[in-house]
Amino acid sequence: MDTAAPAGAAEKPRQGWAGLWNIGFGFFGIQIGFALQNSNMSRVFQTLGSSIDDLPALWVAAPLTGLIVQPIIGHLSDKTWNRLGRRRPYFLTGALFSALALLLMPLAPGFAAPLLFAAAMLWVLDASLNIAMEPFRAFVGDMLRTDQHAAGYAVQTAFIGAGAVVGSIFPFLLDRLGVANVAADGGIPDTVKWSFWAGGAALLAAVLWTIVTTREYSPEEMARFGGEAAPDTAQPLRALAAKSYASSVVWIGAGALVALAVGPLALQKEIYLLAGLLALYGVLSAIAMAMAKQGRAANMLSSIVGDFAGMPPVMKRLALVQFFSWSALFIMWINTTPVVTQYVFGGTDTASAAYNEGASWVNVLFTAYNGVAALAALALLPWLSRKVGPVTTHSICLTLGAIGLLMFFFVRDANTLLIAEVGIGIAWASILAMPYAILASNLPQAKLGIFMGLFNIFIVVPQLLVATAMGSIVQAFFPGEPVWTMLFAAASWLIAALAMQRVKAAL
Repeated sequence: MDTAAPAGAAEKPRQGWAGLWNIGFGFFGIQIGFALQNSNMSRVFQTLGSSIDDLPALWVAAPLTGLIVQPIIGHLSDKTWNRLGRRRPYFLTGALFSALALLLMPLAPGFAAPLLFAAAMLWVLDASLNIAMEPFRAFVGDMLRTDQHAAGYAVQTAFIGAGAVVGSIFPFLLDRLGVANVAADGGIPDTVKWSFWAGGAALLAAVLWTIVTTREYSPEEMARFGGEAAPDTAQPLRALAAKSYASSVVWIGAGALVALAVGPLALQKEIYLLAGLLALYGVLSAIAMAMAKQGRAANMLSSIVGDFAGMPPVMKRLALVQFFSWSALFIMWINTTPVVTQYVFGGTDTASAAYNEGASWVNVLFTAYNGVAALAALALLPWLSRKVGPVTTHSICLTLGAIGLLMFFFVRDANTLLIAEVGIGIAWASILAMPYAILASNLPQAKLGIFMGLFNIFIVVPQLLVATAMGSIVQAFFPGEPVWTMLFAAASWLIAALAMQRVKAAL
C-alpha cells in the first residue's frame, strides 16, 4: 500500500540531523528502562527467592501488559489532539509512571511479600514503558517524509542501542567503583538499587527532551501533507459485520482445549493464562462482531478487532517474522543470567560471589550487543540495505544473530561470549529498524498508531508463549539445564530469517 502524498499535496519539511536527534532522543531514556528490566529482573526475582523454573511465570507480566496496552494506546493516540499534541501526551504519562516504578522496585525487600511486590512493579514498569514506547514508533512516521523513514528508524535504533548500553552497564560500573554488589542480608545489591534510581531519572529527562524540542503537526497540517486523508474506516467494520461467529467459537474452543491439556500432559499452571487469553480473544471478537452487525461503528473494540482482521498483506507477513524474532529475544532475556552464572561462572547460589559476578557479566554482555546495535544502525544497516534491500538485509542480520545465540550453547569462556554478542547486536538493530521502516512506508498515515500497536501484538504473543510454555518444556526435557533454551532461540531466528523472504513477495 503506497502512502506517498497525492499529487498537489505539500511535502513534510525535510529533517536535518538535529531534528532526527530530537525526534528519537526520548527512546534513549525508554530503552534505559527496558535494559534495566531485561538485564536485572531475573537477578532480582532469584535474589528474592524465585527458582529458575518460576522465572518465566514472573516475567509474564511484561508481555501481558504490552498485549493489552499497545493496541489501545495506538488507537487512542491516532485520535488524540490537545495542547501537548498527539503522541507526546502518552510519552509523558508513560515516562512518569516508569520512573516511579524504577524508584520503588529496589525497595521490594522491605514489603511483606517482596517477590509479589517486585512482580507488581514489573507489571507497572512494563505497562508504562509500553505507553511511552508505542506512540514513538508512530511518531517517526508522523514527523518524517517517506524517504526519511529508514533514516528516522535507524537513528531511533541507535538511541535504543545507546540507552540499552547505559542501562545494562550501570551495575557493572558501580561494582568497579566500589559500590556493594552483594547485599549483606541477601537482598537486592546496592549496584542494582542505584542503577534503577539513576535510570528512572535519565528516562524522564530524555523523554522530556523530545517533548520540549519537537512540535507535532496538527491534523490540518497533516491533511495538507496528504498523510491525514481519512482511510475508509467503515470498510474493516463492514468486513467484521460480515464475518460469522465461527472464528470466535474456534478461539474459545482452542482456549478450552489448552486448559484441559494442562492436567493430562502435566504442564505448568502458567499455561492456564495462555488458555484464558485465547478464550478471551474469542469472546471479545464475538462482542465486536455483534456491535458491528448492529451498526455501532463508533467503539474502540470493534475498531481494533476490525483493523486486526483487516491488516495489510505486508503487515501479515512481517507479523510471522516478528513472532519468531521476539520468541528468541525473550528466551535470551529470561535465560542469559541463569545460563551464564551456572555454566560460565559456576554459581547457582544467588548469595554467592560467583553468581553475582556472573550476573554482573551478563550486564556487560547486554551492553556489548546494544553497543553493536547502535553502531550497526547508523553504519551497517543503511549500507547493506542500499546494496541488497531491506528484506534481504533483515534475513542476513537474523542469521548472524542465530549464530551468536548458538555460541551460548557451546562456549564456556566469558570473554569469548563477547564475540557472540556481535551477531546478536546486529540482529537486534535490524529487528528494531527494518520492519518498522517497511511498515511506515506501506501503511495509511492516519492509522499509523493503531497499526503499529497491532503489529506489536506479534512481539507480545511470542513472549507470552515463551513465558507460559518454555518453563514446561525445559522442566520436562531438560530439568536444571537452562542452556538448552539458547538452542530454541537460535532456531527461532533462523526461521524468522527464512520467513522474511515471504515479505519480499508482498512488496
